[in-house]
Amino acid sequence: MSRPPHSKPPHGAPPVQADRARPINPLPRREFEAEAGGPSWIWGVHASLAALANPARRVERVVATRNAASRLPDGVEPHILEPDAIDGMLPPGAVHQGIAVRAFPLEPQDLEAICGAPDGRSVLVLDGVTDPQNVGAAFRSAVAFGARAVVLQDRKSPPLTGVLAKAAAGAIELVPHVRVTNLGRAVETLRSLGYVTIALEGEAELGLADALDGKRSAAIVVGAEGKGLRPGVAEACEKRARIPIAPAIESLNVSVAAAIALYEAKRTR
Repeated sequence: MSRPPHSKPPHGAPPVQADRARPINPLPRREFEAEAGGPSWIWGVHASLAALANPARRVERVVATRNAASRLPDGVEPHILEPDAIDGMLPPGAVHQGIAVRAFPLEPQDLEAICGAPDGRSVLVLDGVTDPQNVGAAFRSAVAFGARAVVLQDRKSPPLTGVLAKAAAGAIELVPHVRVTNLGRAVETLRSLGYVTIALEGEAELGLADALDGKRSAAIVVGAEGKGLRPGVAEACEKRARIPIAPAIESLNVSVAAAIALYEAKRTR
């Protein structure tokens, strides 16, 4: 995914003044370390720049190395730190590429408000997908293939920060997300709005291409690897379909399956 354009400072994020020419540490490192693993840290070039470009984000702090600071948009003044100081702020193994942003979480959208009146775009529904890497990759696919929204279960889905935001490479800023308590009911709502709701299941007899309706927007419902879709969620769907794969492979990674399904839905439309 290409780096998003930047021209203005993020809405609601007052610039943090710092001397770009000379590395400084305005706060003792121990204070940064106390925040390590905080739920609102976003790191990595693409994820951080996308967060700064999103007017819906409220940014509390930006930190960067002297070299990486040159990639920030005009008007954003970071705390300039050495790479190891940024390492100390983040979870072990976080690849920050010299930039990290501490931001308030994005607000989820209302399902009917964001998905009402189908317009040809698909909706991706994730049932029990808890791995941040998979959810982040699913968001990237949602943006790549023009999905209208990503629907998540409220309590069991990871927050859209940290590892997930890094895996999404900025995509969480570009497609709305909806959090619901009852996914089965959400699927029924999408169906009542006019979407063809399709549960992806490896054992289904109907192929995905045959399940898609060229005249109706699709809501693609995928479950976690191993467990798959919960029975109640699958039963709420109008159709059950499979992605034809070689018999030597039992199943696909959930984010890969989501990408294929979203591509096929867009191609069909």
